[in-house]
Amino acid sequence: MMSKALTAAAVILLAGCGTEASAPVPRAEVPHGYVEGAEEMSEPQSRLVLADADTGKVHLLDLLTERATAIADVGRDMRGITGDGRFAYLDAGAGGLRVVDGGAWAVDHGDHFHYYRTTPRDLGTIAGRPPYETVADTATTVVRSGDGTVRLLDRARMEKGELAETGTRNAAAAVPYRGRLLVAEAGAVRVEGGDDVGACEDAEGTAVTRRGVVFGCADGALLVGEKFKGVKIRNEASEGDRAKEFRHRPGSSTLVAKAGDQGIWVLDVAARTWRLLKTGPVVAVNAVGEDGPVLSLTEDGVLHAHDPATGKETAATKLLATPLTGAPAIQVDTSRAYVNDPAGKAVYEIDYNDDLRRARTFKPGFTPTYMTETGR
Repeated sequence: MMSKALTAAAVILLAGCGTEASAPVPRAEVPHGYVEGAEEMSEPQSRLVLADADTGKVHLLDLLTERATAIADVGRDMRGITGDGRFAYLDAGAGGLRVVDGGAWAVDHGDHFHYYRTTPRDLGTIAGRPPYETVADTATTVVRSGDGTVRLLDRARMEKGELAETGTRNAAAAVPYRGRLLVAEAGAVRVEGGDDVGACEDAEGTAVTRRGVVFGCADGALLVGEKFKGVKIRNEASEGDRAKEFRHRPGSSTLVAKAGDQGIWVLDVAARTWRLLKTGPVVAVNAVGEDGPVLSLTEDGVLHAHDPATGKETAATKLLATPLTGAPAIQVDTSRAYVNDPAGKAVYEIDYNDDLRRARTFKPGFTPTYMTETGR
């Protein structure tokens, strides 16, 4: 149950907007940050979407109340999960891509954020062939299947509980950005309906940052900024160890990716530089962002923190039960990291600013095989 203090804060905030969150608002009186049908809150409404591959059930763990609630049954052919800050996308194998609304999200207004919550729900399934890649902006959600088919979904209708496809493409990668669609194909990235913005051979892996969209390329990365100008950030990676799947804290410009048996690639988008942290192979990796550590998990169940500039290990803690099972992951927000432990049937909240101190341990009563965070 929401605390009295939080409830009071929400009432004060909504009173300041001059309307209840769910009440119809005339266009001329719509307050700053208003979202129809949602409740605006004074703090992030962080939640973890946890999927149990043993049962096929999907649960929502509310990090404020510490309660877990079942919200969907995807089936036992589950193979993975991704998220975009509000929606979770579950790879159900031959069953397609299942979409779940986590019911919490944040809206970045540049110098501040607005935080919202609504009722979580199961939206249904998108047909396709695994593996899947998903990326979204305020208008469009892009789902790319393993066969190269790109499906465009109307974001506004998703927010109302409907999966509405608006078109299909075929591309190596596609990212909605500032009202346009960036498409990687035939060795280049272009603005759909416009010109090429830069060369990108063998495009694989994308990330959206405040400084633009990053596409992973055979020779490094291509950064496409707000004026749709492409800048190549070259890397001397070997083909086997190139960065193919980026991880980062939402809003950050520090990206990380696995570098095969060598360790971790760190891409500083602001400085336009690459650095290889020679940690050896890692199971999972993520980055806190500017002036923050790079976090990684190794096969021995240890969580590590490294300085992204020097590669020096700054902290380490034994965390996961071994041998590892499922798909342990690291989710990072502005103050905490979350690590799922399928073998130990637990989820750990980590204070990465305090030598990887274990702040809380959640025992949800099921196996958290896959995990993503919403409300951030």
